[in-house]
Amino acid sequence: MADQTQLPTIAIIGGGFTGAAVALHLAERFAPDQVRIIVFEPRERLGTGLAYDTADPVHRINVPAARMSIYPDEPEDFSRWLGETDALKDDPQAFTAGGVPFPRRQAFGLYITARLAPFVASGAVEHWRTTAVEANQIDGVWSVRTADGRQLQAIGVVLAVSHPAPSLPTSLQAIENHPGLVPDATKPDALAKVPPDARVLVVGNGLTAADVIASLKERGHRGTILSISRRGLRSRGHPPDEQSVTLDLISTPSERASHLLHRVRQAVREANAAGLTWHPVLDAVRAQGQAIWKRLPVSERRRIARHIRPFWDVHRFRIAPQVEKALDDAVAEGSLTVKAASVRSVETSHDAIRVTLKERGKTEATVQDFDTVIVTTGPAHGSILQSQPLLASLAAKGRLALCPTGLGLLCDRESRALATTGGADDTLLIAGPLARGTFGELMGLPQVSEHALFIAGKAANLIETHRLHSRKRQVH
Repeated sequence: MADQTQLPTIAIIGGGFTGAAVALHLAERFAPDQVRIIVFEPRERLGTGLAYDTADPVHRINVPAARMSIYPDEPEDFSRWLGETDALKDDPQAFTAGGVPFPRRQAFGLYITARLAPFVASGAVEHWRTTAVEANQIDGVWSVRTADGRQLQAIGVVLAVSHPAPSLPTSLQAIENHPGLVPDATKPDALAKVPPDARVLVVGNGLTAADVIASLKERGHRGTILSISRRGLRSRGHPPDEQSVTLDLISTPSERASHLLHRVRQAVREANAAGLTWHPVLDAVRAQGQAIWKRLPVSERRRIARHIRPFWDVHRFRIAPQVEKALDDAVAEGSLTVKAASVRSVETSHDAIRVTLKERGKTEATVQDFDTVIVTTGPAHGSILQSQPLLASLAAKGRLALCPTGLGLLCDRESRALATTGGADDTLLIAGPLARGTFGELMGLPQVSEHALFIAGKAANLIETHRLHSRKRQVH
């Protein structure tokens, strides 16, 4: 057995789905005595990350199980695992009326952990339960320091870090320390302190808001819920049946956001005229998303991120049928109201939180009292470089920069980090959704899975190059 400390080493920062998938695909390419693959992840299990490290039974994957897989060329691998393990035996609500499974997110996390487990057990993948806090590169070799004081030498670093936490909106900072404020609904047990009869304000209307509302209902919440966002757009659900359209947006690509939007709207009108919904049109756009994004100038990407993204998100990121039903039932019974509104100001009044709301299209603001305010505005991507010590350290050295689209970290089409000087670094790779400013459609699991395989190939090239140079040095 080779001396582990002398093997070419790849350091993967983050062990959620992306980091676990990169590690798995890389481990499949090399024998354990050829390379050292180390994943820095403080959680107990690899593969869960923020998305799948949840025990809440309401939290479900938001696409059918048959489209979820760690292997891009085996899209039904998760479905097979569900059958092999009988993982849905205690989850009768996983199936839609048509028999399509939407399992709990925890089940998908267990699946990723299971697929990676043999590599961890054999030592092909090492799981360091800690965080990386600093990285320096000297003479082409990275030195990574961890929070628990360990040091690692690596030939390449893969940044597979999670999204930053939401930032508290300025309008809510006056109640920053109020016990009725839930500033980050994604934290475990964030909703445990919400009383059953609480008057709840949910700031945000996306996927997280849908999960929050469904979870509150599952917990027996009886109070009123007002969910607001600037446009009042609720996350949409899935179509009643499978549909498809023929839509080519690549042969003659759009180079302006307005032109692209016009073509998509026209395609939706044509689909409606043919008796179809908007769903297959958006699916076709998503399938061509990275090619479409590649042809758009940065200025147009920024325009999409600022003006069109809210509309895209609510149609692209659909909620599971079980969650959609919970929200529809709440609206029907009158306990949930969704509005296009924003918070103007907040103050405490006796035991309540008094909120001044400005509804879209109305001139007069209204004042309403709540017991609980829950923030679900999504990750604060603008503060990603300050969200973790390692990223802040790399940014301070000029090795990392924000993407001008505001969607993550700056990298090139090879997913190599771009320094503030503009140079690409073969040894520092950006994996997963934080590279979407460059790649476009890189949030859905199928695309993230494909990108993880792509990153594993880049890391494998680093290893092969290192081994080739090592053999040449031995000859001379």
